[in-house]
Amino acid sequence: MWRGLFVAVLLLVSAPAADAAELALDGAFVQGGLVQGKAAAGAEVWFGEQPVRVADDGGFVIGFGRDFPDKAMLTVRWPDGREQTQSLAVAPRSYKIQRIDGLPPKMVTPPAEVLARIRRENAAIAEVRRRDSAERGFASGFVWPVEGRITGVFGSQRVLNGKPRRPHYGIDIAAPAGTPVRAPADGDVAMAEADLYYTGGTVMLDHGHGLTSVYSHLKDVTVSVGQRLRQGDVLGTVGSTGRSTGAHLDWRLNWFTQRLDPALLVGPMPQ
Repeated sequence: MWRGLFVAVLLLVSAPAADAAELALDGAFVQGGLVQGKAAAGAEVWFGEQPVRVADDGGFVIGFGRDFPDKAMLTVRWPDGREQTQSLAVAPRSYKIQRIDGLPPKMVTPPAEVLARIRRENAAIAEVRRRDSAERGFASGFVWPVEGRITGVFGSQRVLNGKPRRPHYGIDIAAPAGTPVRAPADGDVAMAEADLYYTGGTVMLDHGHGLTSVYSHLKDVTVSVGQRLRQGDVLGTVGSTGRSTGAHLDWRLNWFTQRLDPALLVGPMPQ
């Protein structure tokens, strides 16, 4: 279904107008999707009202969050001053409801004495998501960071101990504790924490242009902030730290505040 959506949007971008022929877009035009674009060197790009980082060769990325509306506006100002505004159709998705019971009450409704810690940790995570580096680690492409059984999918609404919570913004992959977790794409280590309240051992990678990824519930964190990783480098091991009911990896991807689905960037899980 998403392949057809990509073709439809590409035809729209490649319409007869002279300006449009210069713009190329490649990706999943669906909630949770990431799109890579290519304009001319020196062009400026806006996603709605948000300015977008453009590389020296005209490359850029944009993303559509879980609940993104059905239309996005992309504006390009070419080096000669011409402007092109493109309407992009974004397909909706339906999401699963996931119920998890048996969690310790303090992990569902945190006690007052840990709220300051949670706010501090959330602020640090948000700071990483605001990064807009010129790196282009995402250009390496993405692979699965660990192989295993998928136990949680992007966008699912979680009900913890009978109480509805925020949607799940990642993919849960069950694997034996201690299994190596590898960088799915090139990136710089932007966070490496052994014990966050919710996510336990946590690593965040900066792939450039506002694209960051998160690896949670790690047993071991084997990297440090500022370290450059190549696709396939080990960043930690699968664990069950933080708010977790069993050994697994929670893998998430963000373009600034837009929550993206990592599964759209990789093929089927290897058997």
